[in-house]
Amino acid sequence: MSSSSSSHRRSRSDASTSPSTSSYGQVIERSHPPSVISGLVEEEPNEPQSPQSPTTDALDLIRDQVAQTIVLRAVRKAETIDGTQVGVITTLPHSSGELFLKTIASRLKRTMLPKQESYLFILTLPTQGLSPVLVCSSSENLAERAGLVLQSKFLNRVERHELRHGRWGALIRDLCTTTYDEAALWDAVRKAARHPIDPLVPPPGSRSITQILEHARARLERIAPQQAYEELQDNTAPWSVVLVDIRPEAQRRTYGSIAGALVVERNVLEWRFDPRCAYRLPIADRYDLRVIIFCQESYTSSLAAASLHDLGMLNATDMIGGYAAWKDAGLPDEVEVSSTAPPTEGRISVPVENS
Repeated sequence: MSSSSSSHRRSRSDASTSPSTSSYGQVIERSHPPSVISGLVEEEPNEPQSPQSPTTDALDLIRDQVAQTIVLRAVRKAETIDGTQVGVITTLPHSSGELFLKTIASRLKRTMLPKQESYLFILTLPTQGLSPVLVCSSSENLAERAGLVLQSKFLNRVERHELRHGRWGALIRDLCTTTYDEAALWDAVRKAARHPIDPLVPPPGSRSITQILEHARARLERIAPQQAYEELQDNTAPWSVVLVDIRPEAQRRTYGSIAGALVVERNVLEWRFDPRCAYRLPIADRYDLRVIIFCQESYTSSLAAASLHDLGMLNATDMIGGYAAWKDAGLPDEVEVSSTAPPTEGRISVPVENS
């Protein structure tokens, strides 16, 4: 058997050496052709479906004994990830390979179920071209998670796959032709076996969007629409004042726009108002520029204004209630779509994502 190092915990106290991917050669030849994926994920029948000869019975008995030996060795060498025993078993190519994978899977199930232990194993049969892979586990959810991880790790190499009876089967092209493949198989079972994070228990240091919004607004001196209009009309202020509409085009078409407002959609706002940026607007050449931002209802605008503070534009703020409040106040309004403000003339525009 080949061995590779690992830092994970083991399921047995005597497994102090590195985990191994068990490899087994040809055990018994079988005359009928290999099964397809749908057959690979089917359960082995408890009783023979048709009469068998004494020779066939003997071969099946030997095959089952060899599979049991493989399972016992694999379980002994398995790792334990969040209470789930995981491992990878590889058999060498032979005519009855797919059937032998099913026999190993059935034996694994019989071994683990009485102990009521959680398990997740990947069984592989590397062959030239398409190789069968069988994920078997104590739950269909575990098998499906492992299958999804495998699809991500073997991009453009998984030809067919199917999930049934708690097993995930697939055909993977050119399996184990590089050292990456074995490591990827192990990584798949380790990652899939981890307990899901409770979505109701946030990670340490994280904040809810409500907390983020409150923190952003605590940094601003927010103003009402009437105050914003008065600032725009004030000729005595020592700095320039610009009103900036950061709403997407769809909202401007639906609700209207404010005549004279600069339209700078949210995804390029920082590039347009950073005085150090090559893609800034011509007017964004001073850090004392008064930027009054609005969106439809003043949620996104608060976050946007706080982001400009991070750039050093400490005069930036947002309009309480957004465009809806402006319209309700009866201030100048024009149902007309403005064009997105261009960057500084003669400079290349920062790429803009479609809204």
